Amino acid sequence: MLNNLTECEEGDGGPNSQGDATSKESSPFINSSTSDVEKSQQYDGKNMALFEEEMDTSPMVSSLLSSLANYSNLTQGSKEHEEAENNEEARKKTVQAPRMGTIMGVYLPCMQNILGVILFLRMTWLVGVGGVLGTFAIVFMCCSTTMLTAISMSAIATNGVVPAGGSYYMISRSLGPEFGGAVGICFYLGTTFAGAMYILGCIEILLIYIVPPAAIFKMEGLEGSEAEAALLNNMRVYGTIVLSLMSLVVFVGVKYVNKLALVFLACVILSILAVYAGVIKTSFDPPEFPVCVLGNRTLLSKGFDICAKTIEQGNVTVTTRLWRSFCDSEFLNATCDDYFNNNNVSQIQGIPGVTSGILAENLFSMFAEKNSFIEKRGISAALDPEAPLTNANRYVLADITSFFTLLVGIYFPSVTGIMAGSNRSGDLQDAQKSIPIGTILAITTTSFIYMSSVVLFGACVDGVVLRDKFGEGVNGNLVIGTLAWPSPWVIVFGSFFSTCGAGLQSLTGAPRLLQAISRDGIIPFLRVFGHGKANGEPTWALLLTACICEIGILIASLDAVAPILSMFFLMCYMFVNLACALQTLLRTPNWRPRFKFYHWALSLLGMSLCLTLMFLCSWYYAIVAMGIAGCIYKYIEFCGAEKEWGDGIRGISLSAARYALMRLEEGPPHTKNWRPQILVLMGLDGEQNVEQPRLLSLTNQLKAGKGLTIVGACVEGTYLNNQPQAQKADQSLRKLMEIEKVKGFSQVVISSNLRDATSHLIQAGGLGGLRHNAVLVSFPKNWKQAEEHHRCRNFIEIVRETTAAQLALMVPKNISAYPSNGERFTEGYIDVWWIVHDGGMLMLLPFLLRQHKVWRKCKMRIFTVAQMDDNSIQMKKDLMTFLYHLRFDAEVEVVEMHDSDISAYTYEKTLVMEQRSKILKEMHLTKNEREREIQSITDVSRGSIRRKNPSNLHPQRSIAEESVTGSGEEKPEEESVRLSRPRQVQLIQGKNATPTPTSPTSPTAPTPAAMSPGEEVQMTWTDETEKTNNPAVANPENIKDMFNMKPNQSNVRRMHHAQKLNEVIVKKSQEAKLVLLNMPGPPRNRTGEENYMEFLEVLTEGLNRVLLVRGGGREVITIYS
Repeated sequence: MLNNLTECEEGDGGPNSQGDATSKESSPFINSSTSDVEKSQQYDGKNMALFEEEMDTSPMVSSLLSSLANYSNLTQGSKEHEEAENNEEARKKTVQAPRMGTIMGVYLPCMQNILGVILFLRMTWLVGVGGVLGTFAIVFMCCSTTMLTAISMSAIATNGVVPAGGSYYMISRSLGPEFGGAVGICFYLGTTFAGAMYILGCIEILLIYIVPPAAIFKMEGLEGSEAEAALLNNMRVYGTIVLSLMSLVVFVGVKYVNKLALVFLACVILSILAVYAGVIKTSFDPPEFPVCVLGNRTLLSKGFDICAKTIEQGNVTVTTRLWRSFCDSEFLNATCDDYFNNNNVSQIQGIPGVTSGILAENLFSMFAEKNSFIEKRGISAALDPEAPLTNANRYVLADITSFFTLLVGIYFPSVTGIMAGSNRSGDLQDAQKSIPIGTILAITTTSFIYMSSVVLFGACVDGVVLRDKFGEGVNGNLVIGTLAWPSPWVIVFGSFFSTCGAGLQSLTGAPRLLQAISRDGIIPFLRVFGHGKANGEPTWALLLTACICEIGILIASLDAVAPILSMFFLMCYMFVNLACALQTLLRTPNWRPRFKFYHWALSLLGMSLCLTLMFLCSWYYAIVAMGIAGCIYKYIEFCGAEKEWGDGIRGISLSAARYALMRLEEGPPHTKNWRPQILVLMGLDGEQNVEQPRLLSLTNQLKAGKGLTIVGACVEGTYLNNQPQAQKADQSLRKLMEIEKVKGFSQVVISSNLRDATSHLIQAGGLGGLRHNAVLVSFPKNWKQAEEHHRCRNFIEIVRETTAAQLALMVPKNISAYPSNGERFTEGYIDVWWIVHDGGMLMLLPFLLRQHKVWRKCKMRIFTVAQMDDNSIQMKKDLMTFLYHLRFDAEVEVVEMHDSDISAYTYEKTLVMEQRSKILKEMHLTKNEREREIQSITDVSRGSIRRKNPSNLHPQRSIAEESVTGSGEEKPEEESVRLSRPRQVQLIQGKNATPTPTSPTSPTAPTPAAMSPGEEVQMTWTDETEKTNNPAVANPENIKDMFNMKPNQSNVRRMHHAQKLNEVIVKKSQEAKLVLLNMPGPPRNRTGEENYMEFLEVLTEGLNRVLLVRGGGREVITIYS
């Protein structure tokens, strides 16, 4: 069954496959083909006869459950995983069964990563400087942050299968590729710098506590900054050597690193147990660790042998080595340091024990400036403020300036590592059970260790020893080692091996994390790091990790590196909490975690704590880390691969969109917020390609208002039959929108006719309150030709519907002459002819156009028309004041139009227009007769009708007939006319008659777009057999009446005004780059539609680029702020 299913999934190319042209519904029998018969036998006896037609796309549940049970953990999304399963090579690989449980798979790895270098090298110093209370607050805050993050992580990890990839996988699939990539890189950088920190800790233990003579740059005899520089140089040299060795170990054999992990963890646990044992021992037998104090200042143990100024040998007082350190000679009358003379030397117990009451002294903080003295509390010292500071190198000094936020940054890396369990999710037997239990248990254990350590260190060790970072006052011993039992070397070697192990783990994990990010393909320039050796080891990623780690090594200071990695880890944890909070608040149906002990408030609290700690640690590091994440986010957004992972950010977008749409429903927008929300009606050719792409160029140039754009197109047919054409048209629209950089939505409507489809777009475009308020449609080209008649009718209906729907309408004429987005006008004018008030659309559109770089250099001119009884001067003043209040910068001119007599040409042109309309109505009485071809009807004021019956026409065969040429002054046009009837009548135009083109009613007969006086026109007519069926056509008297009729006076007046206005516009604006003009409305009744188109043609004649504009019935500009 599984094999059969696989064949179905891969597609066997049968007759019902997608590539076959014959669909299942077209076959007269369900199982007519051989493959269908075989398929029916295949599912016979399995009670699947009802569903056998759907087995290609819907597999049986039995096989589906089998594939889910054998799920292999891949660092991919579900779609990629399904593709990998279909790969033969992927099926050949055998996936090892997970073996590790909660303790070995999650608890112990988390323990190993959390407990580390900070506990052994800096914890005592933190307690001494910050005090028990301050340090406890820091530990509690950091541990609370990781606990809340672990709760959020547990919820995400138990919401489905988490493939190997751990935290990066969880964040990227919850917050999307942009956030996932940014936070993934931050987590990678944090892990890499953690490796540098562990290596620096390892070198510090080696050079200071184990083999100090191994230092290449000797620190003996050096003071202050010279000694510090020597130490840092030693760290850099040895750090680079150790990093190279560790990288080589990881490159050669990662399996050895994993095997040694338990050994390193055992070292950590033994060291901690030794500390607890030492604490218990101090209660009844404190160890001997004396500290020498001069006044209240701690002395370097290497500067003396006996903690006294003088000693008695026999009856003679002898000076000690300490005397000779502060005096110019060994004699008692020598000149000594003033502070040395005025203060006594005392010896205190460095570890007084847990029952000594030293806790009260260590409760509060004691921050210090760099190179200040480590002083004992409770001891007074005689100090002359004016005395110069001498012999500072004899005391234990503070190596850095300490303050509370610095302690937070140094401590936080000690609680990182909570992701170790989720990173191994691919090796767990039951990840959804083990990750929450193991992680929370590990955090609880380590939090108890850290908090108890703070209290116990403060209760057992004196403050001067705690603040002595490198143990210079206790013979160079590791301070925490002085407390350990049975020997300080247990802590020294335990911490050394633990830092080595942690460094190896970081160099092992970081390259794999980078490889997972690279293989996802969301960051293009990182794809090279997705490659590795034949066994999958990330070679290139390891090389990059080592190079970045070297940056941390070159910084060389553990205290300087710790805040850097704190930033990256805190940012990662912050987004884990954000992901959980978002998923919970959005209540997506797929959010069903098995871990139930979470709440969105806890996640938000954890996120707030992370953000607070980031700025507490270092505000400038926090800004830098956020800047890095922001740059990566924008890079992925613009250049990264498109990924759809069902992330929470998409859910936020949907919720925000729903909320915004509901708000928009509350009422129409205020005039100040009005902006053109444009519905662009595009035409398609037979191949579903866009006919006029310049419409989208104009749309882009109008989008300075940043409103909604819907690009609509219509496909004629039924939805079931024409869906592929609609998908192809939608792809064409999207591709063109991408080329023209139009941000918006495409919508393709299928209907039985284009008229209804366009109406559906106008009515149903948009959603809720986010609907279009303006329609952009091109002026019908060659509308006088018969085959373009349907477009002419559609255009007039669009004008009517937009008027009824109170939508603005923009009609560019000669759209092919409009500039593309790449063109630039260096000069010129945008002329606005403001004839009637339309709500301000005419004023707003040129302002929006001039925001675009194409029209930016053009100036704006506004013309208005004054009648005879208008005061032109006052009109100009009022218009300039109005434009000033509108904040528009434009030149103003008032054009006076005087009344004049109607010319004979206008009278004849109107007569031609009306004759054409009337004859068309007479000749189109029935639907069948609309298929007849009419080339043109001529106005014969002094002509004759002559019938011509050609005898060479074959019945039912179309031929071409040459046009008869008259003796006009202009050259006549020649064209062919296809005839579908055996008989025809030809009307010959008179010599001086005014021509009229054919009204576009027939879809097939081509007609000249314009004709000149003197041309002769032909008309196809019917034969004798059809005259009886159509008496209006058969009767010649009707035709004579048409040619002898008088024009309507209203039409004559409109034609006259259109012609006069056109003359004025051409005179003033012929050289303008664009002319915006009020568009007159269509006739209210259905008669005279062709006359309306003729009026528009006359109005815009002689102008290159015209944008006809009709307002939407509301004000779109205001003078108020």
